[in-house]
Amino acid sequence: MDDTFLTIIWLLVSALSQTTLQMTLHRQFAESRQADHDTSHDARYKYQIKTFDVRVDHFSFAIEDTFQLRYLINDTWGKEKNAPIFFYTGNEGRIEVFAENTGFLWETAPQFGALVVFAEHRYYGESLPYGNKSFTDPRHLGYLTSQQALADYVELIQHLKSRPEYNYSPVIVFGGSYGGMLSAWMRMKYPNIVQGAIAASAPILQFTDVVACEAFARIVTSDFRASSPTCAKLIQHAWGAITEVTSNDEGKKWLSDNWKLCEPLKTAEHVETLKDFLQEVYTDLAMVNYPYETDFLTPLPGHPINVFCRHLTNSSLTGKPLLSALHGAISIYTNYTGKATCMSIKDAEPGLDAQGWDYQACTEMVMPMCSDGINDMFEPSEWSFKDYNNTCFKKYSVSPRPNQICEQYGCKNLTTATNINFSNGLMDPWASGGVLRNLSSSAIAILIPDAAHHLDLRESNSNDPYDVILTRKFHRYTIKKWIDEYR
Repeated sequence: MDDTFLTIIWLLVSALSQTTLQMTLHRQFAESRQADHDTSHDARYKYQIKTFDVRVDHFSFAIEDTFQLRYLINDTWGKEKNAPIFFYTGNEGRIEVFAENTGFLWETAPQFGALVVFAEHRYYGESLPYGNKSFTDPRHLGYLTSQQALADYVELIQHLKSRPEYNYSPVIVFGGSYGGMLSAWMRMKYPNIVQGAIAASAPILQFTDVVACEAFARIVTSDFRASSPTCAKLIQHAWGAITEVTSNDEGKKWLSDNWKLCEPLKTAEHVETLKDFLQEVYTDLAMVNYPYETDFLTPLPGHPINVFCRHLTNSSLTGKPLLSALHGAISIYTNYTGKATCMSIKDAEPGLDAQGWDYQACTEMVMPMCSDGINDMFEPSEWSFKDYNNTCFKKYSVSPRPNQICEQYGCKNLTTATNINFSNGLMDPWASGGVLRNLSSSAIAILIPDAAHHLDLRESNSNDPYDVILTRKFHRYTIKKWIDEYR
């Protein structure tokens, strides 16, 4: 019996008796995959796109404005009266992206005869309260908060349940990453609306005075070191090489040409933009270090960090030779398909359409990050709330509220939470802010040693690690338990 299996067994024992555990491990779950493809969408799963009118401001009577919230719905399996509603709490991006990358929900819905709903988050995709003006005026943008988004979802669920066939339907919410945070908070804040939550890779503790600011960078670094210690060291050395090579105009031109940058480096600010881009690429590679090809954030091979690090094996590289080798590695992320003619450093996640996240990070979603350059592979960077506040105020004329999330939902004392599965892949840097211990007898922490960012919510794949397969079985077991308790 390997260590991974023992780890998962230990976690499940905390929630189940030994007899029930054995039944859970060996029970055969029907995993019926959606076979039909909807030709009206470039997607693997079939759904209708609908809209629902919601208030711009749920918490006062001063603003009566409304807007259309988009959601995706599939009622193929929800035919019986009071069928369960599987509701995905949309993240920071177009809702189609998450519908197409949450195969676990689609695979599980047939087993429970569930209605499937993916709700888009306000200010993302096409759910823009003030259309094209949503991001041009601070008075319009101020309604972009997690609290308002949760209230949107409550109203949508109530709308769905107003139909006679769903009046008494149990509601299970699902989400990964920020969507997982919303699912967890949904169950905590509205237990009368939601019967249970699958909160995958949900860093609900990644906030001020709760998690050490350097924890995130150290997990990213450990992923690269696990692939190759030389790779992580060369990444660390490359920061100084970039600074030295770009210290003059000739060096900036060399790097721009060698890396085929779409936006040539002209100033010191451009160099900092490049470094920020690289930091985001390394982070994203750690997040989506899946064991098979994916195109979630960008097209990538299986085990992308391993493929990346094959370009960084010569520990003696310095200066321009090091940067040339690093360009080959970075191309795994920026041009895996070979179709790009140049490398754009404006946005490491262009397919996500997450324009509003920067604003959320400058208001309530203040997640302190730092690095020391010794225990991690990044340039030393201290966390300074003063500097952070100044940057945000220049961008949006707002000051961050670093304690708001913990005041609204709780961080240090969550013992009243119930009916939530908190799953975290230990290869995922966001596990630094995840719930890693059981909060109560039914708010369970599941640690997945061989998984990156919410891998357990993705569709089944022959390359899935066994601990991911086992986690999905436990999710299904608890979903059934929550539905049975409700009925």
